[in-house]
Amino acid sequence: MFDHLTERLSLVFKKLRGHGKLTEQNIQDALREVRLVLLEADVHFRVVKDFIESVRERAVGEEVMLSLTPAQQVIKIVHEELITLMGADGRPIRLSGNPPVPLVLVGLHGCGKTTTAAKLARMLKEQGRVPFLVPADTYRPAAIDQLRKLASQIDVAFHEPRPGDTPVTICVEARDSAIGRGCDTLLIDTAGRLHIDETLMDELRQIRHAVLPKEVLLVADAMTGQDAVNIAKSFNDDLDIDGVILTKMDGDARGGAALSIRSVIGKPIRYVGVGEKLDALELFHPDRMASRILGMGDMLSLIEKAQTTFDERQARELEKKVRKAEFTLEDFRDQLGQIRKIGSLDHVLKMVPGVSKLKGMGPLHLAEKELVRIEAMINSMTRQERRNHSIINGKRRLRIAKGSGTKVQDVNRLLKQYVMMRKMLGKMKKGRMSGLPKGISPFL
Repeated sequence: MFDHLTERLSLVFKKLRGHGKLTEQNIQDALREVRLVLLEADVHFRVVKDFIESVRERAVGEEVMLSLTPAQQVIKIVHEELITLMGADGRPIRLSGNPPVPLVLVGLHGCGKTTTAAKLARMLKEQGRVPFLVPADTYRPAAIDQLRKLASQIDVAFHEPRPGDTPVTICVEARDSAIGRGCDTLLIDTAGRLHIDETLMDELRQIRHAVLPKEVLLVADAMTGQDAVNIAKSFNDDLDIDGVILTKMDGDARGGAALSIRSVIGKPIRYVGVGEKLDALELFHPDRMASRILGMGDMLSLIEKAQTTFDERQARELEKKVRKAEFTLEDFRDQLGQIRKIGSLDHVLKMVPGVSKLKGMGPLHLAEKELVRIEAMINSMTRQERRNHSIINGKRRLRIAKGSGTKVQDVNRLLKQYVMMRKMLGKMKKGRMSGLPKGISPFL
């Protein structure tokens, strides 16, 4: 996400660092380029104007001019202003009150409401809530079936509407049913339209009046840029929404919607969808997002993801093996599998500070398909070979290559990388290992 924006801003700041001492003209030139970059990223023009003015007021002053690292000070100011622009801090949805707490998801057709409802239900279930999915979209063919299947996949209760029920009736009956089933959170998936119309809004107002939701959340497609902002403004004007969930953020290279919505409508972005899988929903943290945009990585999110993905017992066992130089190809394969559970390799690496500047350098940037090849080669080895790489001679390498659909050269390269990794892990100091967050693999 934000690839284009990050790349362009990096070039601007690289040029700024080339000046030993900054002048007011240097800063003005840099901000002019930042302005163009943001406009190209489809950020709302008024938001760009106000943002540049805020940065200029702080950058053209003693805070920067008298600094020993003036370029870094400018970047720090841009970082802080980006955080302010997107909302200062991430706020989860409000879930207080007598159960079942109703949450209504609204949005246009095709924005991803139904899948987002399931993603949110899965997340709330992991947090100890007992969600109840409610299909209030009676217009789109197979909408009810889709939500029913998703509810089954995540093992969450689903309200079965009766034929002919209106959306309002479905919501009211679902609320009563949730009480009897011991569910504490209603997640209502409403109908969308190809465009905003009064009939749609009137139906949503009736649902809101009937169930009195704790929050009305707009689901918007991040890839539509300023269109998403305009849609958010229309829904907010009619419904007074409480927050926004931006979908398809993993495919948004520009970032216009994420940078504009809060400033335009005054409502926070609550969550972002970062993939198609049902676990690909993240709480929106403006500070972490600002760091990603500026190529600073996001280690906090990476650690949080790793702590929910990695098995703590396995991580500690692996740590012991590394200390005793017993790290095998079997362990190597298992760790690759664990890392891939966090997300795509590209997504994981972008959370690591400085990685964006290392593009194309070494094994760190192996393509996703290369990881699949590595796993295939290790799986083609015998258990004895995986646990003792030194016995893999020429004949065995040929067999492994044939079994995995690769070449002998690929097997040679894998073994070379594995040996180098063993040496690198062997050099890790005990203090570094003990400083790892609880439940985190030494691989991270």
